[in-house]
Amino acid sequence: MNLSPRLQVESGKVVLTGQWTLSELLPGLKELEARLAGDDLATLPWDLSSVSRLDSAAAVLLWRTWNERWPVELVASEMQRRALERVAAMPSAEASSTLSTPGLVERVGYLVLALFDNMQGLVVLYGQMLLDLVHLVRHPSEMPWRELAANIYKAGAMALPVTALVGFLIGVTISYLSALQLRNFGADLFIVNILGVSIIRELGPVLVAVLVAGRSGSAMTAQIGVMRVTEEIDALSAMGVSRSIRVVLPKLLALTVVMPMLVLWASAIALLGGMFSALLQLGIPFPYFVENLQRAVPVANLVIGLGKGLVFGFVIAWVACHFGLRVKPNTESLSANTTRSVVTAITLVILVDAVFAIMTRNVGIPQL
Repeated sequence: MNLSPRLQVESGKVVLTGQWTLSELLPGLKELEARLAGDDLATLPWDLSSVSRLDSAAAVLLWRTWNERWPVELVASEMQRRALERVAAMPSAEASSTLSTPGLVERVGYLVLALFDNMQGLVVLYGQMLLDLVHLVRHPSEMPWRELAANIYKAGAMALPVTALVGFLIGVTISYLSALQLRNFGADLFIVNILGVSIIRELGPVLVAVLVAGRSGSAMTAQIGVMRVTEEIDALSAMGVSRSIRVVLPKLLALTVVMPMLVLWASAIALLGGMFSALLQLGIPFPYFVENLQRAVPVANLVIGLGKGLVFGFVIAWVACHFGLRVKPNTESLSANTTRSVVTAITLVILVDAVFAIMTRNVGIPQL
């Protein structure tokens, strides 16, 4: 019995015979497509009554041969008609390619909905963290000390070199530029006040937060995202292990703890760089700089700087874990959410810093 698909034109009618399935079409597909495209067969009646089997691949081939229109006359069984109707109901490639792009109002609407969706996810993650802390207080033996120590080392100890380098260069730059201006007014000694307040209160915490958001925040998002892609998160759930306690909470606690230390470290190195520049530019010795720094910068500025570091560390880890958990199992989603994590973390850091500046505007500023 010959099962290969055949096409014949008899008495002005196209007659199909055999099995019109993908497996039978493949051996002679090129010749069959040339035959279908060579003659103007779409305008003739078609007879499919001798076709023993018709699958979706053959239905697509016939529908394209008919220029996506039903022929003037079609003889086919009920099953064959259903297969052809399913293909006819599918959107054409031309229709899908000419879909209009969303307008300005629609794009703004999508952005607003995405904003509220992310806000909801952040609130849910924050609530889950509080529940995990309550659970760990009641069951201290379940505290993930090893994961916490590993994150403290990666986010804290390994970030010391880059924060020191950036801090030192920033201190040198600010001291050099300030010395050029102060020298014109004979106010060289006020460089201690400028460096102390600006670095300890403002630049130290913000610079460290930006560096940590780009370094540790992106690493946290990527790590959780890879765990989502490789289904490690699902494996933890299948084994009855809390993903929030084992994966999310150690990152939140670790970065919250180490950020004030990194701020203190970077601020000290930045002041050291400023001292070197002040010595070279203005001839201010180190002992005089250190002695006047204690009088020019009240301790409240240090407390504010360390408090900013504490809040910044939590915000960065909070955002990083949120976007890491939203990664879908594909590489494009991983890269997109890592980028969103860094941008969102830096934006929130600047917003929080503005709130700190407004709330503490009368605290720690020496009155002349």
